[in-house]
Amino acid sequence: MKNLVVVGGGYGGMRILARFLPNQLPDDVKITLIDRNPYHCLKTEYYALAAGTISDQDVRVAFPEHPGLDIAYGEVRGFDLEEKKVLLKDMKPVPYDDLIIGLGCEDNYHNVPGAAENTYSIQSIEKSRETYKVLNDLPPGSTVSIVGAGLSGVELASELRESRLDLDIKLFDRGKHILSSYPVRLSKYVEEWFNTNGVEIVSESNITKIEPNLLYNHDEAINSDAVVWTAGVQPNIIVREMPVEKDGHGRIVITPHHNIPNNEHVYVVGDCASLPHAPSAQLAEGQAEQIVEILLKRWNNEELPESMPTIKLKGILGSLGKKHGFGLVAERPVTGRFARFIKSGILWLYKYHNA
Repeated sequence: MKNLVVVGGGYGGMRILARFLPNQLPDDVKITLIDRNPYHCLKTEYYALAAGTISDQDVRVAFPEHPGLDIAYGEVRGFDLEEKKVLLKDMKPVPYDDLIIGLGCEDNYHNVPGAAENTYSIQSIEKSRETYKVLNDLPPGSTVSIVGAGLSGVELASELRESRLDLDIKLFDRGKHILSSYPVRLSKYVEEWFNTNGVEIVSESNITKIEPNLLYNHDEAINSDAVVWTAGVQPNIIVREMPVEKDGHGRIVITPHHNIPNNEHVYVVGDCASLPHAPSAQLAEGQAEQIVEILLKRWNNEELPESMPTIKLKGILGSLGKKHGFGLVAERPVTGRFARFIKSGILWLYKYHNA
């Protein structure tokens, strides 16, 4: 009996399970899923959990149940690629025949002094819970500084504005316009929303240091009762320390078949994989689809194609509170209530299709 071990129940891991179960898993293969949590977490919605507009339960999806699936709840501390084992904290190693690494990402503080120690995060459900408590315990009139005006920072700032009208919210970004990777039309739409709703955008910022209750922009101290960091991510520390080839961002270099070079038994999915697109749930799911296809061919001793099709992303959507949104759908900009409606519908389908 072969053991396929999936490390991490994120978007890639969940898509792996959804494709193999209930009836595509060969009779001579079992799956072991390893995760710290007893449920899949909707990471794309952590901003709302931190802002206090949804509950903890709203970001959970149960893992599937199937006779061919074992779930090991534990904390991964490394991999023995020679002995083909996953090393766990305070638990016996888990042997594998094939391994899929999907450990996700964590904040990248870009060597800013004090950032790791003096900011809050929405990169994990545990950290989002902590951020929720801090933000929602702040007294009226407090200042919240959000560093980074990409998708996560924008969604957190807008959701927090709707949750706490009494807070002074500042959104810091290095560029002249927020959401610099989006079309100018979308950037301006979001900036107008923030201007109308009293969120201060601090453009062309350069955060040089963070101390308790103080954020330094171009070395100028700004009082902040809480600072939330949304200014970039990097692969999980366990992945960054693996003795395999990495790209300049610390992501593992993989072959066109998503395995590490010279090892067809170890695959990397999601934020830890070196891919031409920015990390996203869609990209992880697209990878997972192809990994399932590759594994089935390898298990059947079938020849693999020289390359896999380009993973096509359908678009990206962001929220501006509960009523407005923005994004790209089939490369076309969408804004307003329609964009928010589409995002809510996709989220509903994901939650209840996987439930």
